[in-house]
Amino acid sequence: MTDLQHGIRANWQQFLHQLVQVFFVGMTLGMLRTVVPALAESEFGVPRGSFMLLVAFVVAFGFVKGALNFVAGRLSERHGRRKVLIWGWLAALPIPPMILFAPGWDWVVAATVLLGVNQGFTWSMTQTAKLDLTRADQRGFTIGLNEFSGYFGVAVAGVITGYLATHMGPRWALFLFGAVCILLSLAFTLLWVRDTLPWARAEAARHAAGTATGPRPRFPQNVSERPGTGEIFALMSWRDRRMAAFSQAGLVEKFVDALVWVYYPVFLYSRGLGLADIGWIVGVYGFVWGGSQFLTGRWSDRVGRRLPIVAGMWLCGAGVIMMLPGEGVLWWSLSAAVTGFGMALLYPNLSAAVADIAHPDWRGSAIGIYRFWRDLGYGVGALALGAASQLSGRLDTGFWVVGISMFVSGLLVWLLAEETHPRLNPADDRAVPKS
Repeated sequence: MTDLQHGIRANWQQFLHQLVQVFFVGMTLGMLRTVVPALAESEFGVPRGSFMLLVAFVVAFGFVKGALNFVAGRLSERHGRRKVLIWGWLAALPIPPMILFAPGWDWVVAATVLLGVNQGFTWSMTQTAKLDLTRADQRGFTIGLNEFSGYFGVAVAGVITGYLATHMGPRWALFLFGAVCILLSLAFTLLWVRDTLPWARAEAARHAAGTATGPRPRFPQNVSERPGTGEIFALMSWRDRRMAAFSQAGLVEKFVDALVWVYYPVFLYSRGLGLADIGWIVGVYGFVWGGSQFLTGRWSDRVGRRLPIVAGMWLCGAGVIMMLPGEGVLWWSLSAAVTGFGMALLYPNLSAAVADIAHPDWRGSAIGIYRFWRDLGYGVGALALGAASQLSGRLDTGFWVVGISMFVSGLLVWLLAEETHPRLNPADDRAVPKS
């Protein structure tokens, strides 16, 4: 087991298969991000001004996906990454027919629950599997590629479904697009994807034997040799201040994605834009976010994680607030691009920072718990957006809530976290800070 090689070049075929997988994971998510919110009133019967009912499907998605990220991490260390990936695609099979035959909004919410199961299992596994295969000095680039592929898929799906819905109706467009994505993904997994858990175990064995090369990461201290779920959860949530800072930042940054998912289509539709234009503006956010991560993840392998994370949080908040004062497709596209680039700075590097200081024996669980807190942000953020708009009677209030939250969260990362890249802040020189 210990003779398995790590690195993108040494494992390029499996790495490529996992990139294809996360592209389809993003497409499956993206198909519900443009058409469904924009047509919630006319197609699915959501009353105008019912902000809490409108955000219900994102609340359901966030809480389910967050919980399933947590479960997926633990399951993958017992049953392997590939099995969990397959379970995630099986959970998605009912989604397209549920959207096609939905008599009302409750069916959309139920379909989104299954989407949360799918995303919690599949996206977690594509990220964890790539980290299993690669070296420590490639983690930022690895996660950048993973998220680039996934959110490029989200953006592509938003544009395609916007056009398909215009020409063949929203229900049939989502049914055909979703069925093709899900069935192809399941077939590719069964045919070509290998389990990567042996690579994680090989890395752990090298650390245990003292044969691991390169700077030693600053793993948290006072952790059991085989920590249980409760111990890792406490470590990620409050015991280690670095992990806690990253977890809260992950939760808050999903406020932005909840806003883009629910409010951007409704906001733009209310300003007179059609589905194709909305698809492009939301697509700009996804394309810039996805495409830039190819560069920002690699950049963090050189300059570290902390600075890009904080800069991304603040830039993202500024981009969200920029949506309000301007008018026109060009201005809203620029605002979406600024927000997308902020997300590209923070998103892969939060995951890379967690992976830097999580021991390979429990890295899958650590990533799962970080992703639990992060994707819980969909639910918490959607509830906050709905409540703020319901109380004020204005859609604009949600934009201000998200923008201010991002500035405060970025400040907390700056104050509580530290650099995690083992080359820039190795464990050899000084002890891990007190938790």
